[in-house]
Amino acid sequence: MAIVIRPGRPDEAALLSDLALRSKGFWGYSEQLLDSFRRELTLSPSDVVGRRTAVAELSGTVVGFVTVDGSAPAGDLGMLFVVPEAIGNGVGTELFRHAIETARGAGFRRLVIESDPNAEPFYRAMGGIRVGSTESGSVPGRELPLLEVDIVSIANSAPQSAD
Repeated sequence: MAIVIRPGRPDEAALLSDLALRSKGFWGYSEQLLDSFRRELTLSPSDVVGRRTAVAELSGTVVGFVTVDGSAPAGDLGMLFVVPEAIGNGVGTELFRHAIETARGAGFRRLVIESDPNAEPFYRAMGGIRVGSTESGSVPGRELPLLEVDIVSIANSAPQSAD
């Protein structure tokens, strides 16, 4: 079964927002904590277009998405989420690779990633380098790993599947 990556559509904003929250729940966060993430994980129809959203499908079903935010020379891997039942099947890897190609096509030289602490090993396996930490936009006092991906150097190495 092949993973199909396609542009996100504005009418999918609610679907993708729900997917992000479900994916975040994979890490066992309480309902209260998940509710605190809701605003930050909600996409509007205009966000889907403006944030260069790409959607992953398996057999016509949406199983993940990624956003690439900002403008050259540096941008952000804004969101990358996979439905819990598809985690570990290569969907995240394909979305990450698509994000790198999108960033390269937009003239970016690097992408910054504010990672969930549980997702840091995935991003490191994909070539991300931890450069520090940043405070969560959802939970005051919560620190998030801050990583960077050098688009130029990653082009010269093929990251291994990390999920």
